[in-house]
Amino acid sequence: MNRLDGKTAIVTGGANGIGQAICQIFAEEGAWVMVADIDEAAGEATAEGIRQKGGQALFCPTDVSSQEDTARAAQAAIRERGRIDVLCNNAAYLGDFHSITEAGDEEWEKSLQITLLGANRITRETLPFMMRQRQGSVINISSIQALVGCADSVAYATVKAALLGFTRCAAFDYGPYNIRVNAVCPGPIRTRISPPPEHPMVQYAMSQVILKRFGLPREVAYAVLFLASEESSFITGIELPVDGGWASR
Repeated sequence: MNRLDGKTAIVTGGANGIGQAICQIFAEEGAWVMVADIDEAAGEATAEGIRQKGGQALFCPTDVSSQEDTARAAQAAIRERGRIDVLCNNAAYLGDFHSITEAGDEEWEKSLQITLLGANRITRETLPFMMRQRQGSVINISSIQALVGCADSVAYATVKAALLGFTRCAAFDYGPYNIRVNAVCPGPIRTRISPPPEHPMVQYAMSQVILKRFGLPREVAYAVLFLASEESSFITGIELPVDGGWASR
C-alpha cells in the first residue's frame, strides 16, 4: 500500500528481532530506512536484505549511549535524504535482569544510558529537522512491563515505564509542530534471545496472555507501521499494547 512512500525513517536497534522486522516492513511500505545498531554484521545484513528485495536501506553503526553516534546517525540521514520523517526508538539494554536487592549499578546504568537516555539522545538530534518540516512521527518501543508488574526486572521495567512519561511529554511539547509521539508496548515476543519454552518466565507469560502464544516481531512491526503512517494522523501521546491481551487482565 506504500503507506510510507518517500519517507525517511531511522530505526535504532534495527539489526535484529523487533527492530529488524520494523526496518523490513518500513522498507516494504516505501520508506528509505536507516538501520542504526551496534551490531555491524547483523545491521549490514539487514540493510542488504532490504536492498536485495528492492527496498532502500543504509546501515549506520550507532551506539545510542553515545551523543556523538546519535548525532552522526541523524546527520547521515540528512545527508542522504535531506529530511527525517519517522524515528523508531527500539534500542534497549537486554542483559540479565534482577530484583532490587540483586540488580547492580551496572545493570541500572546500562538500562538508563541505552534504553531511556539513548532514546532521548537520538530524538533530540532528529526533532530540529522534524520541526523545520512541521511534520514527523516518533515511536518509542516500551514494554508490557511498563504497564504491569513483573518479577526480577526492576531496572528494565523502570526505564520502560519512564519511556511512557517521555512519550507523553514529547507529544505535548511538539504537537504544535505536527510531530506525533507514541509508544508501543510489546508483550512476550519470540526472538533469537527468547528463553526456551520450559523456562519459568515463559510459563508465567503464557499464563497471562489471553491468546496463549508468543507474538511475532512482525506483529509488533505492523503496529509501529500504523503509528508511523498517516493512517494515525490524529493519534499522539498514546501507549499501544501489542501483548496478546495481557494488559487487559
